[in-house]
Amino acid sequence: MPSNPLPPNAASPRPPTRPDTGEVLTDLPSPYIPHACGLLHLPRFLAKIRKHLDGKLPKSYQRNFTKGFDGFLCLHLGVDPQEVISAVRESESDQERDRRLMALFPEDLRVAKWNRELILKGMSDTGKEALDAAKKRMEISHRKDLHNFCDMIDFDEGRIP
Repeated sequence: MPSNPLPPNAASPRPPTRPDTGEVLTDLPSPYIPHACGLLHLPRFLAKIRKHLDGKLPKSYQRNFTKGFDGFLCLHLGVDPQEVISAVRESESDQERDRRLMALFPEDLRVAKWNRELILKGMSDTGKEALDAAKKRMEISHRKDLHNFCDMIDFDEGRIP
């Protein structure tokens, strides 16, 4: 069992923050992590749902919750984000949750199509403009190693130094 470096009555350290994005969570999965079904970003969406249901999803993440990548994934699958939230809320285990999700999702998940589209977000001409604008807001315009919005998420949450 890891030791806790804080005295018992000490306040927990605050999560990192950035003036441009607000509170930053470092315990969410990368959008590059696939679910057992193969879909990228799904583990991240499920983790955000759990935080939302526990009242622990910061305002900086609530802005795009069920929108952005979450919404694009649901649109790809032809499901309402609220149905995914209900499946998580009503499940007593990850296995039950996954059974509910697979019953909700279409039989053909079109995994390769979704994964490719996700990785390419930020690489079209319009996407590059949005990516460059985000880099400018974050004062990291010099970063040429951040090629798409998945990279930006990983950078923002500390997985890319």
